[in-house]
Amino acid sequence: MVLDPSLDSTTYVEDCEVCCNPLEISYRIEDDCLAHFEARTLD
Repeated sequence: MVLDPSLDSTTYVEDCEVCCNPLEISYRIEDDCLAHFEARTLD
């Protein structure tokens, strides 16, 4: 999975590369470092 560091924070849906089920991806960048990352399944 590739994250876009030009965005300070974002949430989006992406299909899992292994099982093809949708995942909600959320992350936050602070001072050019990944400060928060979460991936959860959508039922």
